[in-house]
Amino acid sequence: MTAHLATPRVPSQRIFEGQRIWHMSTDLLTAATSLLAGAEQPFAPDVIIGIARGGVPVASALSQLMRVPDQVITARHNLDDRIMVQATGRVTIDTAGLPRERAGQRILLVDDICGTGATIDAVRAALDAQLRPAAVRTVVLCRNSGSPVMPDTWVWDVADWTVFPWETDPGQVTESLPVPAGVRHP
Repeated sequence: MTAHLATPRVPSQRIFEGQRIWHMSTDLLTAATSLLAGAEQPFAPDVIIGIARGGVPVASALSQLMRVPDQVITARHNLDDRIMVQATGRVTIDTAGLPRERAGQRILLVDDICGTGATIDAVRAALDAQLRPAAVRTVVLCRNSGSPVMPDTWVWDVADWTVFPWETDPGQVTESLPVPAGVRHP
């Protein structure tokens, strides 16, 4: 079954200053996931759920670092993958992919970026409704400065498009994200 959820709670748009296109190298991804794993270790999750597509590589890396199983849930927010396209505010979630055996557990929900927060809000609501987890924490690599939603932990605040290692080269000049110094919290 697929659910269409209208979100976010507060309409918003991602901020694109148009000054650059950020690029994250695999080395930066490794450094960031190491910082996130260290920050989330005290939460002691039972499972790490990566939101497909961008959250899956992050969840997989965290799974290895934290020695916790990972699973995937499919959710789609953007109409397409073109650079600087605003999100729709509607999230499609494949609820058949919810890990039912994880009911009542501690879940670390992972995505690559919190643009508007709509995807994180929608997936978290689906998890709460169908699994009734003991606790859920949210982790992303980047948070767009226009998002009214605050994940529990993230590494970079961004106000321009970010290209991740698993994405296609945009065919434009990109600028490397800075080396992460630590994680951020609300």
